[in-house]
Amino acid sequence: MDATVTATPFSTLIRTASHEQHTEAETSTFMGDLLGGRLGVDAYTRYTEQLWFVYRALEEGARALAADPVAGPFIQPELMRTAELERDLAHLRGDGWREGLEPLPATAAYAGRVAECARTWPAGYIAHHYTRYLGDLSGGQIIRDKAEKTWGFARKGDGVRFYVFQEISNPASFKRGYRELLDAVNADDLEKQRIVEECKRAFALNTAVFRELGEEFRAA
Repeated sequence: MDATVTATPFSTLIRTASHEQHTEAETSTFMGDLLGGRLGVDAYTRYTEQLWFVYRALEEGARALAADPVAGPFIQPELMRTAELERDLAHLRGDGWREGLEPLPATAAYAGRVAECARTWPAGYIAHHYTRYLGDLSGGQIIRDKAEKTWGFARKGDGVRFYVFQEISNPASFKRGYRELLDAVNADDLEKQRIVEECKRAFALNTAVFRELGEEFRAA
């Protein structure tokens, strides 16, 4: 086993090891077009729909993992996003927002993998938890700001509530605490390497969703 796995804090290891996949997701054509103002609110709505499927899998899995010795410390109610996504979708699609709502194939695969990890591999679930929630607290705020300015959503109001963590008053402090949880994760070096690989997989699954969204809106 590489000695750097033990010597390097796990929060640093997981960030640096997945940097390439993270960058690929962030620089996808779809996200670039969305943030660049080249796509309309319909694309933003479609993206929000896909997030709902992923977070429903993530947070349904969380209930069963709250007492788990590995994943349990990461299950924090102030992070939960499903209810906020549903408020956003009601604003974006109307009261009947669930009607006809279907995941893209890539989204179904992503949500399915999250659910599988929640059922069978708590350490793998952490990889998905990390990639989603720390991303929401960081880069997600860029999306919120752009959506407010581009489509006129009220600041931190309906339409962008997914990105607003009302119960986290100091995101920087919260993220430091989250990284401390990663550093203290109840896993040996081999399991940590497996978590890193799952983190890379999580970013790849997310990139696949962006790719399909990009294809859908190019076709339109």
